[in-house]
Amino acid sequence: MTLNETALLPVHERLRATMTDFAGWAMPLRYSSDREEHTAVRERAGIFDLSHMGQIRVEGPDAGSLLDYALVGVVSTMPVGRARYSLMVNERGGIIDDLIVYRTDEIDYLVIANGANRLRVGDELTKRSAQVSARAAIQDNTTARCLIAVQGPASREVVGSVIDPEHREEFDSLGYYRHARFTIGGTPVHVARTGYTGERGYEIMADANDAISLWERLSEAGEPHGMVPCGLSSRDTLRLEAGMPLYGHELTEDSTPAETGQGRVVKLDHDFVGAEALRAHEPSTTLYGLAGEGRRAARAGSAVSLDGESLGSITSGILSPTLGHPIALAILTVGLDEGTEVSVDVRGKSQTMTIVPLPFYKASH
Repeated sequence: MTLNETALLPVHERLRATMTDFAGWAMPLRYSSDREEHTAVRERAGIFDLSHMGQIRVEGPDAGSLLDYALVGVVSTMPVGRARYSLMVNERGGIIDDLIVYRTDEIDYLVIANGANRLRVGDELTKRSAQVSARAAIQDNTTARCLIAVQGPASREVVGSVIDPEHREEFDSLGYYRHARFTIGGTPVHVARTGYTGERGYEIMADANDAISLWERLSEAGEPHGMVPCGLSSRDTLRLEAGMPLYGHELTEDSTPAETGQGRVVKLDHDFVGAEALRAHEPSTTLYGLAGEGRRAARAGSAVSLDGESLGSITSGILSPTLGHPIALAILTVGLDEGTEVSVDVRGKSQTMTIVPLPFYKASH
């Protein structure tokens, strides 16, 4: 099978990245070591190619109302320049994808979907637009665009140093889940203060033809700060420490938002696809954080029990590079208290882990 390639593939090859097939894209798994890249983001900064993420534009007089109908949250009341995390569910309430919606103009929105789900999300938006006869155009611009993330405590200094001077003050005041259009060396860019690492960070979207020059300019600016290129492997350990769910692990089409700890983003007081099913559904599970001792990490699928009674299973687990002990996310029976000790089957051996609040790690700034 021929893999999709981001515009930054020549850069990854030059840097001798270990590549992998991720959602049909040739993506960098790592450039050096997972731990080195993880630590760089926690202590300094890391730069990621996320151009496999779906970039879907929804534009027109009914764009806002269409997205309200298509997603579990209300985005039509969101001011221009704001972003919001949301979910798309099916008629039964099962999660199709988690995504971020950016309002870029009065009748213009950008939907950033997971790379593995972007075609499904685009198809569903088109289908749901027809259901409500929305006056809106839906365009998947993924292959014509790039998305570069700079994440870490030094990210503001790195990105700010390359923003053209006339935009510097506006960039410096950019708040969390805010976004705006700037220029870097005269190149138009769309910069959002969002990310998937638990650190301060920025996601930079631009024309794919400008990807390599932007990467090189950002990399040069990051050198004095110790910024390094980072792959998908470290991105996964970073998001797990931050308690952020991953589609295909914590979130699936067989589970509802409340069953996976995401019920807070659902607004049941408006009409949307799946609303009726979610209103009638009483969740029996939710998302928990577990912490253990020693060096043996539980993995996805590991069974969790209490006094011999099954509670559910681990969805993601690692030996935390930052904390130095095992952590895991798990979908378990509702009603369990923080501090409860449970038994986890780690490769055939029982290991005690304790229910702890999420996130496991929170940036100090």
